[in-house]
Amino acid sequence: ESSRPLFAVISRLVEQKGIDLILDIVPELVSRDAQLVILGSGDPLIEAAIGKACAEWPQHIAAFLGYDEALAHHIEAGADIFLMPSRFEPCGLNQIYSQRYGTIPIVRHTGGLADTVKDTTPESLEDKTATGFSFTAPTATALLGAVTRALHYYQDSEAWQQIIANGMKQDFSWKRSAEQYLDLFEEVLATRKHA
Repeated sequence: ESSRPLFAVISRLVEQKGIDLILDIVPELVSRDAQLVILGSGDPLIEAAIGKACAEWPQHIAAFLGYDEALAHHIEAGADIFLMPSRFEPCGLNQIYSQRYGTIPIVRHTGGLADTVKDTTPESLEDKTATGFSFTAPTATALLGAVTRALHYYQDSEAWQQIIANGMKQDFSWKRSAEQYLDLFEEVLATRKHA
């Protein structure tokens, strides 16, 4: 079994998805002996930059330009870490899929990503709520900071398994959402009765 972490990206290859930020940190990923697999299509300039990176570091990077549903599931399930550094993301589903598959997401703290991934800190590990890693600034430096934190925990098998387990237990179903709305309505009604 390889101890090299495998990072995955499954996305439209456009600036909104932060793909350029990932490309900016590729030399750092390579220097840390990580591997990266990318599935997607989009901006021809981004596709060309990905092709160049694959040619430069063939032992570390592989890309499949286009989309293949079955392959997407295999990649999502087989990776260690899922990269989703979107500049904006109203909802986002891949970070949810990755948690279900036991692949830890690294996301930018925005929109639906902020709502569905709990950043790993000593406190969130302690209370068993950590499900991934997040960062705030839409920069390669901030993404690299989150990657560095993730790789630190990747070396700690017990903590890493805890983050995986936490993510796999998440419930993003409509039943759970409906129960949360019901709780909120009941709380508002109770507050109004006492007003």
